[in-house]
Amino acid sequence: MPLNIVADENIPFAGEAFSSIGTVTLAKGRAVTRDMLLHADALAVRSVTKVNEALLAGTAVKYVTTATIGYDHIDRGYLDRAGIGFASAPGSNANSVSEYITSAILAVGALSGISWRGRSIGIIGVGNVGSIVAKKASALGLIPVLNDPPLAESTGDAKYRPIDEALECDIITIHTPLEKGGAHPTYRLANASFFQRMKRCTLFINSSRGKVTEQAALRNAIKSGHVRHAVLDVFDTEPNITPADVEGITYSTPHIAGYSYDGKVNGTAMNYASICAHFGIAPSWDFRASLPRTDTPSVTVDPSLDAERTLWEAVRALYDIRADDKALRGVLTSESDVAKGFDRLRKEYRVRREFMHTRVTANTDAHASLRTLGFIV
Repeated sequence: MPLNIVADENIPFAGEAFSSIGTVTLAKGRAVTRDMLLHADALAVRSVTKVNEALLAGTAVKYVTTATIGYDHIDRGYLDRAGIGFASAPGSNANSVSEYITSAILAVGALSGISWRGRSIGIIGVGNVGSIVAKKASALGLIPVLNDPPLAESTGDAKYRPIDEALECDIITIHTPLEKGGAHPTYRLANASFFQRMKRCTLFINSSRGKVTEQAALRNAIKSGHVRHAVLDVFDTEPNITPADVEGITYSTPHIAGYSYDGKVNGTAMNYASICAHFGIAPSWDFRASLPRTDTPSVTVDPSLDAERTLWEAVRALYDIRADDKALRGVLTSESDVAKGFDRLRKEYRVRREFMHTRVTANTDAHASLRTLGFIV
């Protein structure tokens, strides 16, 4: 019997994919209601839909998926108690986030005249995203310092260092899930004490979850000089952000670090496969056939430029973080309903393809780094 599936309209190809196994109802993520789910077998969401007992009790939903790597918007305890299956999309947009971090680092370097080569980067959280960030950071000439207490405990590997060592780095970037309890909570991890323990932070980045950072503490750290530059893609109260949330922030963006087209379609494919597996349906939709060609198949960079400048020119040709910063600040200064504008920037986000689809012609000294970043050389 065909399934009834309710899906967030912002999941790429949701209609095309899920219609191959049933009837699909597309809805705005923040507008999914219990009434919509009364006769639904499965629910596919992104991060803006709060999935809990209030939404699902009394409905026919037997399976929930989220096309995101994080799932703090999902009440896993309730799903377990209600016997409702669940799957997220771990790693689906990890490369997308790592490319965002690459653009952020290079943009700040270009803005301030900083050469990152030989400096250190503290990576807090070394899962799917953090591990790729470490590789790309090395391509920029940075020295990664890895901090991940759960991995340190489970592996005993000495490469995972104490957080105080990470806080001594020139760049600090957070890639943890949001955990309010347990042995290693991350809620408000970046608080006043966190920033005061920093030694020489030139750049702080949070693209994980807004509630991992205490934004008032970050503002104070910027004012006091503990943090020279900051890049935020996530905010405590999003989408209801205010000018104070971006005060002193070098680049701020509307929760789009993982929004490469490739990353979003990866999430759809993983959700589709998990729904098929759960209900015992043979999958028939192939996401690879749906991907369009890139608009930027090749980039030529002046061969006289040094390697570091070459990397920035190649990266910004594919993804320039400054454009997303400008768009978000435009919403804050010109729109009365900032939350609606924030969500619109995400819903109408452009097709951003990953570096892997583009060939770069450039100074041969930069070839190895370009390959590590994902470009074709």
